[in-house]
Amino acid sequence: MIARMATNPLPQFPPGFLWGVSTSAHQIEGAADERAPSVWDAFTADPGHIKDASTAAVACDHYHRYEEDVALIAGLGVDAYRFSISWPRVNSPGGLDFYDRLVDELSAAGIRPVPTLFHWDLPLDLEESGGWLNRDTAERFAEYTAVVAARLGDRVKKWITLNEPAEHTLLGYALGAHAPGKQLLFDALPVAHHQLLAHGLAVRALRAAGATDIGIANSHGPTWAASRRTEDVEAADFYDILLNRLFADPLLLGQYPEGIGELMPGDVEADLKIIAEPIDWYGINYYQPTKVGAPEGEEIEFSGLTLPAELPFSVRELEGYPVTDFGWPVVPEALTELLVGFHERYGDRLPPVVITENGCSYDGIDDQERITFLDGHVRALHRALEQGVDVRGYFVWSLMDNFEWAEGYARRFGLVHVDYETLERTPKASYTWLRDALRAQPRAREQR
Repeated sequence: MIARMATNPLPQFPPGFLWGVSTSAHQIEGAADERAPSVWDAFTADPGHIKDASTAAVACDHYHRYEEDVALIAGLGVDAYRFSISWPRVNSPGGLDFYDRLVDELSAAGIRPVPTLFHWDLPLDLEESGGWLNRDTAERFAEYTAVVAARLGDRVKKWITLNEPAEHTLLGYALGAHAPGKQLLFDALPVAHHQLLAHGLAVRALRAAGATDIGIANSHGPTWAASRRTEDVEAADFYDILLNRLFADPLLLGQYPEGIGELMPGDVEADLKIIAEPIDWYGINYYQPTKVGAPEGEEIEFSGLTLPAELPFSVRELEGYPVTDFGWPVVPEALTELLVGFHERYGDRLPPVVITENGCSYDGIDDQERITFLDGHVRALHRALEQGVDVRGYFVWSLMDNFEWAEGYARRFGLVHVDYETLERTPKASYTWLRDALRAQPRAREQR
């Protein structure tokens, strides 16, 4: 595959900058019959939840093909591989053996393993006991974290506690579009609190195991008011609190945004001391900005979601930008805006930042649109560096096409094409482009 450069060569990043690719366990591993059931197994088995009626029982069969996939990562030339560990698999006999083998394979290839401890696949028995609505789940997560760290901590140095607690709260418990499929709207707020508490408890468990390089992967994006009208600005501010500050302020400032703390369960002040355990870096997943206005009194279709009329805001179409096959607007400059805004808002409370996910959905192996997307966003990231933001790494989502949650296999985010009938992997043009672009970067290989 010949990759055509989208523009000029990329700007030079510092030699210690970490380049990587990302995946998650439920989306690629398959081998569902070799682990305990997860909440997503139950969700996908219920007709109507997944758009193409598919499941992740086989997915990309990474569980059996991990050696081939590590070879693809090595061929790409990145420094690190961000994957997630399946809590249901760890709860199964011999489940950690797979991650032992994967970490050894990565280490032998000179690739830094960067595991995420929770990427939405809660063990089904915990969900049946209340899931993230139950405070006890946070305690169980800390216990699970300690087990994983004891097994892998001799080789794994960089850890991620949770992936996108905002999306898991919103899509899984508030709107019902993802597992476990609950439609609680604002009654889902305890889910946010318990996930944040789980993060803090996990940080303590990792520190007890000797870990010194811990972060989280929160999703963030700028919120743009639909107009300067007071009602649109207020609606946008409220949306920004729910999707951005609700998950960043407790971690970085040790407090919830005004008016939110009293809505949370338990001894919130005591919990905030745990939630705000110091972390070594702050992970940001960035995909798009959001245009928000005052409620319009009717349901809204947005990114495949149906937003109910009773929400105190409405999400509007962001016009004037190209869109991905998912319909998401492509706005690289909003990444610069987001990072500079975080730097200004949190100041010295913001640790070094790592972009833990950034990517796009496009069909085709000659995926020039993805090359243009990545080129633009890497340049936007560099502009944030030039403006004083301490950014230490960038992970592309995703290494390979995979099970895209409620979308099934209809969306392709991968640098590598997966034929879901044969499971054959084929590097796309974007894979070749990224490989060549990284060869031109100053590298600190010994830091892997």
